[in-house]
Amino acid sequence: MRKTDKVFHLAIPCKDLEETAEFYQKLGCKLARKYDDRVTFDFFGDQVVCHLSPNHIDEQPRMYPRHFGITFLNREEYDQALEYAIKEELPFFKKPMVRFEGKREEHLTFFLVDPANNLLEFKYYHDAAMVY
Repeated sequence: MRKTDKVFHLAIPCKDLEETAEFYQKLGCKLARKYDDRVTFDFFGDQVVCHLSPNHIDEQPRMYPRHFGITFLNREEYDQALEYAIKEELPFFKKPMVRFEGKREEHLTFFLVDPANNLLEFKYYHDAAMVY
């Protein structure tokens, strides 16, 4: 189980710092730090650092094997995130869908794509025991 005194850290590439900062702040992430070569965010309680790497952008992103995101434990929070993404016209990579329908691991999910083609997944499992 996660301890509240630990923060997960993820570093990803970005092609433009201003565009990246605007996207993640619009998503609701707090800008923590900004330097000439990176921006750091509070990404739903964890740390995401976007390093300026315009030559390392995935031009044709695919959901698998590389993406990151949030798994909500509360359905209402998932629904709010989806409504917010729609309202703010955030760019969807995959519209909302149900995965593994009818199985114990069934979950709701949608994917957003950031300005550097990093894919972000937001999901909610009907059975909380399937989160891990």
